[in-house]
Amino acid sequence: MSNAPVRVAIIGGGLAGVTLANALVRIPHLDVQVYESAPEFSERGAAVGLSSNALAALRHIVPSADEALEKAGAVTMNSSRLVVGSGPHAGSLIVDVAGGEKSLIIHRASLLRELIAPLPKERLHSSKKLTMIETTPAGIQITFEDGSIDKFDAVIGADGIFSSVRNYVLQDAAKECAASPAGLNVVPFEKAKATLGEQYFEVDRQYGWVGDGAFVMHDVLENRTMTQCVVSAIETDPPEDRKRQLTRESLSETLGNWIDGPVGTGIIDLTLDQSNPRGYSQWEHKSTPTYANGCVCIMGDAAHATTPWQGAGAGQAFEDAAVLGALLGSATSAKNIEAAFRAYDAVRRPRGQQVIDSSRATGQIMCGRGKDIGLDPDKLRSALATRWSFIFSLDLEAHKQEALEKMRDLQGGVSGYD
Repeated sequence: MSNAPVRVAIIGGGLAGVTLANALVRIPHLDVQVYESAPEFSERGAAVGLSSNALAALRHIVPSADEALEKAGAVTMNSSRLVVGSGPHAGSLIVDVAGGEKSLIIHRASLLRELIAPLPKERLHSSKKLTMIETTPAGIQITFEDGSIDKFDAVIGADGIFSSVRNYVLQDAAKECAASPAGLNVVPFEKAKATLGEQYFEVDRQYGWVGDGAFVMHDVLENRTMTQCVVSAIETDPPEDRKRQLTRESLSETLGNWIDGPVGTGIIDLTLDQSNPRGYSQWEHKSTPTYANGCVCIMGDAAHATTPWQGAGAGQAFEDAAVLGALLGSATSAKNIEAAFRAYDAVRRPRGQQVIDSSRATGQIMCGRGKDIGLDPDKLRSALATRWSFIFSLDLEAHKQEALEKMRDLQGGVSGYD
């Protein structure tokens, strides 16, 4: 092993980047620095769901994960109930999953706060907007908007769906593989409990309402002091701008067939009760030819942005971090980085693509657009029964070992591995 540390730059200080930093900072031969373009490390969006695979990956990375989750106000969803929200079957139960697959609901900003807490402050750099990545004989040179320049042995992009690092990794294919509308619109809001009805909050249950052209979900978070509600609707003509103003007219048109159902009118009222109600298009990476280019790679939404229909986005980022942690833990010199990133790409990209494609199809079913399914409770129950199985069943240890074996094959069994 060389005495010189392997220098690693993480671009992006959201959940993906900070989770990866937790995976890497305890590895003695790595010098890890995290760069965030905003003035402070922060997360947008109300809440995130963590299912069993996400929790397994987070616990693998952060030994004190359960304590951090408790401090962040995570709430256990003891069951998840899907109900028809519009049409002749409105109010009919589709499925009630209880006692099996349990998930946590947690505020994004609160989780980020707790994941940042154990990181050395000198490793965290805000107001550092990346402007250029160059490969030089001395390593990967990165330049920031403030004029500062640094060199690293490895650069990892965790900078979100419109990632600058992604553009470097994909080069000429970046434009063709840019994020694009997924055909759905998302509006997060709180204050749902009083309007939707006390009966839906007697237990900590996640409710999903499947209806004509739209889907509504609500659950509790922040130690049961807040309620999150999300409404998603089919976009027939996605705008170029991801966000737009919402009005009662537009919502009434979108949820017109929901008005006589259990939650339609309440959802419209709650949405417009916000100070500045806006809709945000869901975008995704429909395909990505590679997650790595030499000693630069991408993770999280920068690699595989997906629609939220299967609640797998955060879990995929945590899995990325766990695999990268294993690979870079074995990359004891700069010469091992390229093989590590190629191995990461080989094992993570197929899974990321599967989640993207499955989530998109699930969204169509959830909005009553499933072929030959519609809003029939029995057909919905059958169509949705096994869609999450491949996500929950991942054996993380086997996944990591597959990546390590791939890395060894790429390196031809040379020294530098455990």
